[in-house]
Amino acid sequence: MYRHCFGNGALNDLNPEQLAAVQHGTGEEAHDQRPLLVIAGAGSGKTNTLAHRVAHLIRQGADPQRLMLLTFSRRAAQEMERRAGGVLHKTLGLPATQAPPGLPWSGTFHSIGSRLLREYSPRIGLDDSFTIHDRGDAEDLMGMVRHDIGLAESKKRFPLKGTCLGIYSRVVNTCEPLDQVLDGIYPWCAQWEDELRRLFGAYVEAKQQQNVLDYDDLLLFWAEMMGEPALARELGERFDHVLVDEYQDTNRLQSQILLAIKPTGQGVTVVGDDAQSIYSFRGATVRNILDFPGQFSQPARIVTLERNYRSTQPVLDASNAVIGAARERHAKNLWTDKSASQRAQLLLVPGEAEQARWVADEVLRQREAGSTLKSQAVLFRTGSHSAALELELARRDIPFVKFGGLKFLEAAHVKDMLAVLRFAQNPRGRMAGFRVLQLIAGIGQATATRLLDAMGEAAEAVETLAQFTPPAQARQEWEQFATLYARLQGAQVAWPADLELVRDWYLPQLERLHDDAQVRKLDVEQLVRLAAGYACRERFLTELTLDPPQATSDESGVPHLDEDYLILSTIHSAKGQEWKAVHVLNVVDGCIPSDMATGSAEDIEEERRLLYVAMTRARERLHLIVPQRFYVTQQAGGGDRHLYAGRTRFITEAMLEKFEQITWPPAHSASPGPGAQPQPQPLMQVRARARAAWR
Repeated sequence: MYRHCFGNGALNDLNPEQLAAVQHGTGEEAHDQRPLLVIAGAGSGKTNTLAHRVAHLIRQGADPQRLMLLTFSRRAAQEMERRAGGVLHKTLGLPATQAPPGLPWSGTFHSIGSRLLREYSPRIGLDDSFTIHDRGDAEDLMGMVRHDIGLAESKKRFPLKGTCLGIYSRVVNTCEPLDQVLDGIYPWCAQWEDELRRLFGAYVEAKQQQNVLDYDDLLLFWAEMMGEPALARELGERFDHVLVDEYQDTNRLQSQILLAIKPTGQGVTVVGDDAQSIYSFRGATVRNILDFPGQFSQPARIVTLERNYRSTQPVLDASNAVIGAARERHAKNLWTDKSASQRAQLLLVPGEAEQARWVADEVLRQREAGSTLKSQAVLFRTGSHSAALELELARRDIPFVKFGGLKFLEAAHVKDMLAVLRFAQNPRGRMAGFRVLQLIAGIGQATATRLLDAMGEAAEAVETLAQFTPPAQARQEWEQFATLYARLQGAQVAWPADLELVRDWYLPQLERLHDDAQVRKLDVEQLVRLAAGYACRERFLTELTLDPPQATSDESGVPHLDEDYLILSTIHSAKGQEWKAVHVLNVVDGCIPSDMATGSAEDIEEERRLLYVAMTRARERLHLIVPQRFYVTQQAGGGDRHLYAGRTRFITEAMLEKFEQITWPPAHSASPGPGAQPQPQPLMQVRARARAAWR
């Protein structure tokens, strides 16, 4: 479609390896239809390369409607589409006012799976009006089923609903048997294997009765759909190209889906870095990217991006040394033309208090030298590791932002609004209905349960609600809700007007239920504004559930008045980010690797990759801090239990030449210098007194 306008101007900025990945299987290489694996080292221009490949395929005549792009997040898909559009604008000479061709099938595995399940629902036995439970709703349903089948009344301590859902999710995403998951990840729950199997069966039945899916179903049902040869063949013929970003973060279900869509590998491109595979706790497996080259009828072509555009060579030398000791990996050696004399620093301090003081001193020193606080980050293995530093920063009035906290969809008022929409979308959705009905003054758990039971048994659930007689004290409020529900079921209300109706009904409930209603109202209005960007109610509910905004007024408190602030982040949250200077806390055995993640060789290797990810976030300055003593903050009541530990096992003696080693505070001289004050004489001998007490 666009081949006649093809030009190479946009490719001039690519290095030879990036160009090879972009042009694979096209032009003079059209005969090479092998699957493509792009091993993209940290800071090697992965996103730019993938965006150029998407644009190049379209320029070569690929139909955007027949191109599937699977990314780790919806924002990544949008960024990819924006960048590919920019390349097309440049090469096709499109007017600024003309939009480049869109990518209608770009998104996360979960969002694309949701769309396909709705489209194919009549052929796979699904009701296309299904709604999707977020993590909180799925936990609540698991808890309700757990109670209904009597497991909440066990004489021994049965796992809580969140743990049960975690076990269930792990089994689904890793495709491992329940007993294997229990033995390896949840050994304290192994005694409950039979009861958990019964619980999970009842949980699946409850979802089916209520016509709801959870996150895991979106992948599980898609994979099951691909198990039907006719459907797999039809979907494979529908898409000429399937491109997957961050392939090292995929799980076994996602790999199965990809292999089923394109069993020969023709048209498949995956991009990722096995050295940055750090999400096994979500069910991801590094095996997907390590084993990819041999999984098709023809071996994959491997293109390795080793030129780094982020860090200085000394930072890369230290990082290469750490990851070079990995047991198994796709070989690469990051390099750059950004030379520098300062090596990565390995800093030895007595304990966590000194670690905190040094970091505070250093970030202020770099700030005075011209580096903003925002250009610096402090990274750590676990959120609790920054406790001492946070106190020190607060004491010295150094503003900081710590990544984490309450997510948008976890706020009670946002969940209330979305529950009303979900209950209207799917009248058999018991969790949404239970939440909504109890928002109405005068209606409690018993009344809500009675109505939902009646709706579940009725042929017409909506009619049952309309005819329901509420308790006398709830009659007026019920009439208002029943009117709203009827309007949401009607075809005369066009999206997003139905969300505005929900807002108008909900605001009085918000005032009644929350003392800080004015603060929470900001999120309600933000939700209404977000709705305008979606075509319909179903897409809004699906996309917002699968890829929610991160911030909420529940956690905002007083707005930041500082123009600058230091970044504190777990290493997992820092992936994909970069800063001018990076300080990594607690680089000792017991923290990196975590003492909770040394149960197997695979666990230890992932911890090595975690340190590598932290190190490769630094552009110019990298400090790895080794406190000789640190406190165990997970103990009950705080406590003062502490551990002595040495430097992490991932930095061996042979690697030390890549680092500048510093001890802080500097050791004091044994002899007093000129003008030093004489040491005071002791006023008593406490040891002598202690001996005398027993004579």
